[in-house]
Amino acid sequence: MQRWPVPARPRPIVVIGAGGIVRDAHLPAYRAAGLPLHGVFDADRERATALARDFGISRVYGSLDEALHAPGVPDPVFDLALPPQAVLETVQALPEGSAALIQKPLGTDLAQATAIRAVVRARRLAVAVNFQLRFAPNMLALHDAVARGTLGDLLELDVRINCRMPWERWPFLRGMPRLEILMHSIHYVDLLRRLAGEPRAVQARCVAHPAAHGLSATRSSAIIDFGAHLRCTLSVNHHHVHGPRHEASELRAEGTRGAAVAVMGVNLDYPRGRPDRLELAHDGTWNEVPLVGNWFPDAFRGPMCNLQRFVAGEDPALVSPVEDAWHTMRLVEALYDADAAGGHPLPADPESPR
Repeated sequence: MQRWPVPARPRPIVVIGAGGIVRDAHLPAYRAAGLPLHGVFDADRERATALARDFGISRVYGSLDEALHAPGVPDPVFDLALPPQAVLETVQALPEGSAALIQKPLGTDLAQATAIRAVVRARRLAVAVNFQLRFAPNMLALHDAVARGTLGDLLELDVRINCRMPWERWPFLRGMPRLEILMHSIHYVDLLRRLAGEPRAVQARCVAHPAAHGLSATRSSAIIDFGAHLRCTLSVNHHHVHGPRHEASELRAEGTRGAAVAVMGVNLDYPRGRPDRLELAHDGTWNEVPLVGNWFPDAFRGPMCNLQRFVAGEDPALVSPVEDAWHTMRLVEALYDADAAGGHPLPADPESPR
């Protein structure tokens, strides 16, 4: 499967937040899937009005309270496309028993993720987290290949990103103490959990870049320990400015029976991107898998369709529920703790001058 099926009777979507990711990915994906868009709210009313005009949304709400109670809308599904620091208070305001999709991450840290999880439980909310990379056509196909045993037992998982990310598109990131892993590589961390299960330990180093004024670390390296035989690494550099020849945005997986390389093209020319790819190898022969779309924007239909089908009883479970997203946040927290620990210094050289 490369595309999540749409619900039989789609519910109206109320969008909270009208930022770039909504314009570039959420709404194009929903429109292509035939999901109805009822209304939008943003603290910047002018931005919300422009989004509504461009996507044919009939209602621009004047306040968050008005949007969350959506008068005259039966059984809305809320799309909370918000910065992480705004998620907890917004979830606390959701009507009891309602359904919502939360833009990743699940808060700013594990403590907030735990608080959000507690609110979801207490208020009986049906909430998914928008880890949409799980739903990208090439990643759904890769997950199926791993689940069917096509690759055998996993031995290698390697994420390599070497690109130029336009961080200036997201001014709210300035001043955030945690950036690269929390806001970007969390997608890869989450996907690695999806493919390999829960890790045992981590090592990590996060590094700032002198050209990224006002931003915390935008580059990272990590080793994730999934056991004695599976080697898992991430190498992420968002400041490659030397042309496309040696750019990279891929996940490599190798197992006892086969291998796979998945290209995530959006990173190579964000937000326009280049085509995603997936190649599978068996007995030394590589074959390219035909894909029905790309991570951006096609994957964004997946979490919303899964959520709507779940609350309608069409899907037995959420693919990215809050309970599972909490474990991704736990892994992110461990990576930042490992970075803060600073690693082990080299042994002293007894012959060096004192």
